[in-house]
Amino acid sequence: MKLKKVISALLISTMTVSLLAGCGGKTDTPAADNSGDASKTEETKEPEAEKEAESESTDADSETESEAEPVEEQTLKVAAFEGGYGADMWSEVVAAFEASHPGVTVELTIDKKIEDVISPSMKAGDYPDVVHLATGREAALTETLTKEKALLPLTDVLDMTVPGEDVKVKDKIVPGFLDTLATNPYGDGVTYYAPMFYSPCGLFYNAGLLKEKGWDVPTTWDEMWELGDKAKEEGIALFTYPTTGYFDAFTYAVLSSAGGSDFFNSCMTYEDGIWESDNATKVFELIGKLAEYTEGTTVANANNENFTKNQQLILDNKAIFCPNGTWLPGEMADAPRADGFEWGFMAIPAVNDGGSGCSFCWFEQIWIPAAAQNQDMAKEFIAYMYSDEAAQIFAKSTAIQPITGVSDYLEGDNKMFYSIYDNGASAVMGGFAATAPVEGVSMADTLFGTVNSIVSGDKTVADWQASVEEVSDKLRAAME
Repeated sequence: MKLKKVISALLISTMTVSLLAGCGGKTDTPAADNSGDASKTEETKEPEAEKEAESESTDADSETESEAEPVEEQTLKVAAFEGGYGADMWSEVVAAFEASHPGVTVELTIDKKIEDVISPSMKAGDYPDVVHLATGREAALTETLTKEKALLPLTDVLDMTVPGEDVKVKDKIVPGFLDTLATNPYGDGVTYYAPMFYSPCGLFYNAGLLKEKGWDVPTTWDEMWELGDKAKEEGIALFTYPTTGYFDAFTYAVLSSAGGSDFFNSCMTYEDGIWESDNATKVFELIGKLAEYTEGTTVANANNENFTKNQQLILDNKAIFCPNGTWLPGEMADAPRADGFEWGFMAIPAVNDGGSGCSFCWFEQIWIPAAAQNQDMAKEFIAYMYSDEAAQIFAKSTAIQPITGVSDYLEGDNKMFYSIYDNGASAVMGGFAATAPVEGVSMADTLFGTVNSIVSGDKTVADWQASVEEVSDKLRAAME
């Protein structure tokens, strides 16, 4: 499961750390032992030419010693979230970083609930130097530090040379990833989160089922409803979802498709009245109608304990589409499936006639606490994350870095997933602007979490829309 959802996302000026192993001093020639015999005394004597050369060497070494800094052993504290990609890749990347940076020891802490592990020590003033933890998780640690202005600006990292390469970080990252609220949370052009593992999000389905039934892959919502009616006749639901948290990527894509990038950005920055607009109404009503096509057991299992039961529905041909990210096939790799099952993946259909489908690109983030003790080496570590060496290690666990040429490391289904934008889908990136904390107010809970109540019929679409506008008003006043 993509464990983000409310808390789920750096780089620059080349840091070439010159770590010298020593200062090339020589061993002094022992003095002649006058108490020994003559032959031994003669053996310890050196020709004058050798003495002169050695004297020059000694002077040079003395200058080197006075000018060169001694080797500085450094310990870099790295805390990383253990998501669906596993922990082994982090251990391997850390080992490679240490090998390329003599004198640096990385103290790696990795956990599925990394917030619970590092928060107590942070409260006591002991901060990691680097933290890999996306926004959108329930504990909201990344968002909390952002609101408290407790993160280190990373814009200078973008101008750093990728360690071991001759290219700057900013030139290595796929265009578009650095111009979003998901990296520049204050909307001021300053990067505080460096983009990490990215995943095109869309609708997963059993391509084998559609082939078997002779059903076409829908490209518009009218075609979606037609397919839903056909499937219903055969006892198959059109739609399911793991948890309501997955409606973030889904909703972002629909918003962008409905009104374009300017409308999307207005929603993300809480523009007055934006959630009551015609374009917003299209989105709320579309999701409301989709609720009518949602498999009946979905709401009961839409939680962190049972979400895989909802994902299993598409493997069992009990539902056709499920919104998710590219980690889904790996997460369900050992799950049983219907005969002829074949992964299919598509963008969210276009909302408007003649429009293009949209795929929200979700990515994780890595950042440096402003209170980190080893900030320079922390920036070096982040820059290293965009090296070919690191990217290839991550790719073995299907954790894909947003760097140019990354498709060269991919094969099989991953090539299909990461070609979604090549096939005409529009990419959508970003998220809600950071605000000061507002007690009892959560856009994620109100906009996404309410979906369960819409599907169950406990809340109307109109009431839902009004609630979102109300929350937007409160957050707009707190936006910084």
